[in-house]
Amino acid sequence: MNHQELQGCPPLEQAVVRFIQDLRPENLGPAVRAGVSTLMRDQLAVQLGSSRLPWSRQVLTFAQGRALPGRSTVLGSQLKMNAQDAAFVNAIYGHGFEYDDAHRASASHPGCCVVPVALAVGEELGSTLDEVITGIVAGYEIYTRIGTLAGPDLLKRGFHPHAVLSSFGAAAVVASMRKFDAETTLHALAIALSHASGTGEFTSTGGSVKRVHSGIGVRSGMAAADLAQAGITGPRASLSGNKGFYQTFLQRPAGIEPEKRFAAVPRFEIEQVWLKPYCCCGCIHAYLDAVRPFAGQVGGIEKVVARIQRSANVVVGTVNVNAWQPKNIEHVQFSLPIQMAFTLLGLGNGYQVHLDYLEGKLDMAAVIATAARITLVEDTMLDAKYPGKFVADITVELRDGTSRHSFVEDPIGTPDNPMPQAEQDAKFMELTRGLLGAVRADALLGTLKRLDGRVTAAELAQMCTA
Repeated sequence: MNHQELQGCPPLEQAVVRFIQDLRPENLGPAVRAGVSTLMRDQLAVQLGSSRLPWSRQVLTFAQGRALPGRSTVLGSQLKMNAQDAAFVNAIYGHGFEYDDAHRASASHPGCCVVPVALAVGEELGSTLDEVITGIVAGYEIYTRIGTLAGPDLLKRGFHPHAVLSSFGAAAVVASMRKFDAETTLHALAIALSHASGTGEFTSTGGSVKRVHSGIGVRSGMAAADLAQAGITGPRASLSGNKGFYQTFLQRPAGIEPEKRFAAVPRFEIEQVWLKPYCCCGCIHAYLDAVRPFAGQVGGIEKVVARIQRSANVVVGTVNVNAWQPKNIEHVQFSLPIQMAFTLLGLGNGYQVHLDYLEGKLDMAAVIATAARITLVEDTMLDAKYPGKFVADITVELRDGTSRHSFVEDPIGTPDNPMPQAEQDAKFMELTRGLLGAVRADALLGTLKRLDGRVTAAELAQMCTA
């Protein structure tokens, strides 16, 4: 890359652009491709499984009334739209039920940004899966590496990290797949900063807009790339400037030599995908692993004391005004006491129990009574000791006068404690079988496991239609 193309650009911004420019399909090794396969399997399944939820249907109606024609597929249907509108809808599906992948260090959800954008742009361009894969990796790495330099401070300050970061990820996908030069790539990401937004108030007082955050970020990032391609320019120090991303959103610099995070490294972030076995906020998962041994034993429990990190408490704990008295699905999926009560009552925390809640089939009086026995104690020492992780520290006080302590550092599904393949496949089939039928769902799963780079984006999208 010609460094003169980025004259007057700080080292961090130069490193980000160089990373995107240097990515090539032939340079992505087996571990990276395996990470992409894992991510695509989970994300496409969640998109399909969430496509029939109430807010998903509302979004589709909204988009159909406004969308421009195009070649890109709305998953779970036969509808075609332009890439930006199709990605908007599919991204909302992908983030629609708190069941999508997560990234620990940035406390975010990159998959529901980069997968729908890459597939929609791939259909638009007539791309192969090799080109789609490269776009996914570009977007995933830019999204998560910018986010890792910001986390967990974004959460603590009340932002929704995914809403903030997804505009950068989407712009990076488009820049990679449309093969922007360095200068245009720089401006696409800089313009994306002007779109970065979104708070986490939904965790406290609800609102289905949370489901739409992914689509808002995706559409904004793609629009930023379009504007850059049209010649609009952005600030050359959009990340590291004294009024750039880190100083404005966090009131601090990105750190010492942050550009090194975008240098060639032995491991890509996409090799460490976190898959969710539970249909709720990732801050909660370690606690569910911790209390699972007590499932169905509520009668013998006097009290549960859960020590909680500040970063998690803001999202799923005492900062939420409805944590013990949920009034809607957002409250339920972002309440640590309610989710622990689900586990203790033997209801589980998967896809079906949350559908049952939506349909009014749960005995919430029993759930709320159980949640009342759970006390949360904020412990900032856990933040200091386990940076970049959401851990669980609980003490269960039994009615026989004894107590049991449990600590979970790496819940099931995280990179250090991955979900077994059989459980991944079961989740995929649970989410896709009802829409595609068992034969087509199994065929889609096989295609995503093989991830043959010669298959086209359009062929893969066709497999996801109903």
